[in-house]
Amino acid sequence: MQAKLQEQLTSADAEVILGRLPKRIREALIARATEIEYPVEAVIEMAIASFLDTEALGFADCKPGRGQ
Repeated sequence: MQAKLQEQLTSADAEVILGRLPKRIREALIARATEIEYPVEAVIEMAIASFLDTEALGFADCKPGRGQ
C-alpha cells in the first residue's frame, strides 16, 4: 500500500513536532500562531520552509537553495 502524500501538516503532525522541540521554540511558534491568527501547523510549515528557502511562503513554494 502506498502512502498518500500530504501538501500540509495536520494538527496531529504539529502536536508531535511541538512535543519534540525545546520549550522556548515551542512557545515561540505557538505565540506567533496566536499573534497572526494562523493554525500552528501552518506556522511550523512556514518556519521550516523559510529556513530552507528565504523566498518561500510555505512548502509548496519551497525550492531549497534558491533563497541563499
